[in-house]
Amino acid sequence: MRRGLILSLGAACVFVVVAAIMLRLMPGPLRESDYLVIGSVATLVSLLVLFLLLVSTTLKSSDIFFKRRKK
Repeated sequence: MRRGLILSLGAACVFVVVAAIMLRLMPGPLRESDYLVIGSVATLVSLLVLFLLLVSTTLKSSDIFFKRRKK
């Protein structure tokens, strides 16, 4: 429970930081489509960070995406 809460708060913080950076980098005046792009990029980056954190903390096997079948 505690690890899930920390991971979700971390992903939310990454989302906010990336959205703030994108708002600074995008030239003004911003249109609705610009906000859509900013939200999409922030969501993509935060999900990527969440995935990498889950893979690095939860799964300790050498081969993450494939499992050997038992004979």
